[in-house]
Amino acid sequence: MYEVTVIREFSAAHRVEDYPGNCEHLHGHNWKVEITARSPDLDELGMVVDFRKLKEATDRILSRLDHRLLNDVPPFDAVSPTAENIGRYICDSVSEDIPVHRVRVFETETSVATYIRDES
Repeated sequence: MYEVTVIREFSAAHRVEDYPGNCEHLHGHNWKVEITARSPDLDELGMVVDFRKLKEATDRILSRLDHRLLNDVPPFDAVSPTAENIGRYICDSVSEDIPVHRVRVFETETSVATYIRDES
């Protein structure tokens, strides 16, 4: 199995409603996102996917989130903008163009949520 990963960043604020602590209050992060595509085979160029294409597809999605209050951005106006939900949103959205296997969302260097697409 082959995997390729790109790393991107965006900055955004959010609040986790009904959280019993400081995260209920408005605060921001410099989010880091790792997006991984995988394949048992390589294409005619010897790639899982062109890094440039994966970066472009990811950047299109992250531009919807960058420098925004996530609670105001669909789908997070109806779904809590936790790192877990952000990971799933990015995975599902990028997968409309390029099949993505895994997304890791870093709120900080030591706090990471991972969403893995069920391939069954």
